[in-house]
Amino acid sequence: MAVPKKKVSRSRRDKRRSHHSLKSANLVECDNCGELKLPHHICPACGYYSGREVVEPEDGV
Repeated sequence: MAVPKKKVSRSRRDKRRSHHSLKSANLVECDNCGELKLPHHICPACGYYSGREVVEPEDGV
């Protein structure tokens, strides 16, 4: 079984983890209502996708 020969330093450990941070969401404006939504998703505010109504909007959003 493989076992590390030496302790990994904090610097080396943190350099390896430098890409683990969360990225911010890429939001776009809805063409119909102007609310922010995820690209290629139905707008949760108005229920439109690509210029046509796909679902009825939810009341709580």
